[in-house]
Amino acid sequence: MGMNKHALEIWSPQLRNRRQVDVYLPPSYESESRRRYPVVYMHDGQNLSDPFTAFGGTTWRLEGALDRLASGGLEAVVVGVHNMGEQRIAEYTPFADAKHGGGRGDRYVRFLADVVKPKIDTRYRTRPDRPNTAILGSSLGGLISLYAFFLRPSPFGRAAAMSPSIWFGGRRILEFVEQARQVRGRLYVDVGTEEGAGTLRDARALARILRGSGYRSNRGFRYVEANRHRHQEHDWALRLPGALEFLLRAD
Repeated sequence: MGMNKHALEIWSPQLRNRRQVDVYLPPSYESESRRRYPVVYMHDGQNLSDPFTAFGGTTWRLEGALDRLASGGLEAVVVGVHNMGEQRIAEYTPFADAKHGGGRGDRYVRFLADVVKPKIDTRYRTRPDRPNTAILGSSLGGLISLYAFFLRPSPFGRAAAMSPSIWFGGRRILEFVEQARQVRGRLYVDVGTEEGAGTLRDARALARILRGSGYRSNRGFRYVEANRHRHQEHDWALRLPGALEFLLRAD
């Protein structure tokens, strides 16, 4: 049995908008009626599996990645939260940028934590505790995933920040992460070596801060530099299976 996808429409009182949220149920969901699953919340939901809605027609090939993981015994409910187009920058940025504005990330994270998550946990057989709740995104979605993981209190005990836009808001996320110190959970960070010197420098700076705070490769932390990868959907799709496998692995 393959993946089963549901589409929901959810109103955000924090952001005063309504968006589509796609729920991908694992292959065993229907046959194992008492089993509960960890949940991965992913940003830019329209890019995950449908080429008609994906940016540039290139998807993250999510369903194939989940099927491969399921064949290895790793299954999860994945929630693809669609972005709101022109409001994407504002919603995915915790700090304002002098040139690009933004800074409504707090409201977006509260929307996920206080509206989306309770709806998912009520409607589906999830494991709602923090260690079984993950958040994942790329670019600005990677930035807001980092913020959501280190924000206290946070329901997200696992996070993957793929090619995070650390530059936004004068690199304030680095100071935020350093001040937050170590939190319990699993954390994955990556970057492509062809994303530009500044992006690579920022990712390495983040990795240094994390290691200085106590994050270790054998203790729930992974930092990846993907050779010749660029800042694009195609390359995030290639790295997605590894990021998900790391997030879903038992401690």
